[in-house]
Amino acid sequence: MCQLFIAAEAELWLSKTKSLRIEGVVTSIRLENFFWDVLTEIAFRDDMSVNQLITKLYFESQEAELDLSNFTSFLRVCCSRYLSLVADGELSRCEKTPMKKDGIELLLSKENQRTQARRRCFTREPSI
Repeated sequence: MCQLFIAAEAELWLSKTKSLRIEGVVTSIRLENFFWDVLTEIAFRDDMSVNQLITKLYFESQEAELDLSNFTSFLRVCCSRYLSLVADGELSRCEKTPMKKDGIELLLSKENQRTQARRRCFTREPSI
């Protein structure tokens, strides 16, 4: 099982730092190449650059009054959730289909139900 992860392209876990301007302030974000690839895919869907996507996520997070003390972790979770939604068949990859607000409540509700079901499944005591 571990070979699946160990034998992956080493380039995926190498980090890259990118600079961008948010609210007039130049900031740097350091993420693994794997996450930059996923952010590129998400940005493509909405016809944005990665910098535009990150800036939009930052501003919408502020509006929602989220704790942004670890913004890079937030971006990693965004990427992971996107891939989880793809794996669950809720989104398809490589489409230039914006993720609009329409249907978000239903999508979030279904995601929450699956998350709760997974937690119940994977926290059961092993049988002896």
